[in-house]
Amino acid sequence: MPYPQAPWVLQGYAIQTLHLVNIDQVRPLIPLELEIISVWPGKTLASVYLSHYGSGSVLEYNELIVVPALVNYQRKIGGWVSHIYVDNADSVAGGREIWGLPKELAKFTWEHGKYVTVHQENRKLCSLRYDRQNLAWKQWLSASAFSAKGADLLIFPAEFESVLGLIGSKLEIPAESPFSKIGLGQPWLTVRCEQMSLRVDAPKLVGQMGI
Repeated sequence: MPYPQAPWVLQGYAIQTLHLVNIDQVRPLIPLELEIISVWPGKTLASVYLSHYGSGSVLEYNELIVVPALVNYQRKIGGWVSHIYVDNADSVAGGREIWGLPKELAKFTWEHGKYVTVHQENRKLCSLRYDRQNLAWKQWLSASAFSAKGADLLIFPAEFESVLGLIGSKLEIPAESPFSKIGLGQPWLTVRCEQMSLRVDAPKLVGQMGI
């Protein structure tokens, strides 16, 4: 299946929620080689990221990424992606074969400026109701994420430039959702990204798992 090689440059908009979750609750989702970073006693930082990549992107698609924890490996810090969904089969193939990400297909419905919901066949994965942003500023940021391809532990950087705004939101995750047991609850912070340009680079090998 054809897909572009890394880096992928993607343009569009996104909404990201941040949550404090129990470390003991998310530990089963994280490889034992990765140390979960505590940002509060017994808590780590989790995230839900919903995005639309449109015109100007190497591939056009929607995406849902669930990061249950902030982790550390040999002084390298990043998020661990436990669940990731897109609506483009080429993105699934590229995500799995380049980055080792567990991408699956899902259906996205945006009511722009108000609401987004994600389904996988007849199962609802999540929905997010959000407000329009008022105060906004342009920002450049970079971050890293870990993934695994076979026994190889990988890390890859992403950097983006966007107009950011803090907004209110309400996240709903049904009990039948594969990531309902993370215990995300309601976000303590939600960021809306407009006019976003995102670059995701190829992964680098940092270690081996199960050794």
